Amino acid sequence: MDEVKELLYEEETYKIIGACMKVHRVLGSGFLESVYQEALEKEFLVQNIPFKRQMKLNLMYDGEALKKYFIADFFCFDQIIIEIKAVSFLNKNMESQTINYLKATNKKLGLLINFGQESLKWKRFIN
Repeated sequence: MDEVKELLYEEETYKIIGACMKVHRVLGSGFLESVYQEALEKEFLVQNIPFKRQMKLNLMYDGEALKKYFIADFFCFDQIIIEIKAVSFLNKNMESQTINYLKATNKKLGLLINFGQESLKWKRFIN
């Protein structure tokens, strides 16, 4: 019998991507990232998705907090880091940014979402 593997935070991720799709469907591409952030915040509220916007992510080194910190666009369900972009394509630096957020905070799941293309693009990253 085949073993069925569940995706990490599958239901939560589905809800987040759904909200992003709605924003992209209404606005399309071509706006600044800040416009998508504001619209996504409104959509998260409508869909009852718990979130923190522009959340400060403290960094640790050898058990001590560093003065340097990251700011995540959104932190949803107290578990998932969301980094959004509004660019013509996602590059490795943007992917690395999301991966670094996960490593530095020891969170398990990050989503990199791009509103800048004709159709919404996203990538899941697991720490």
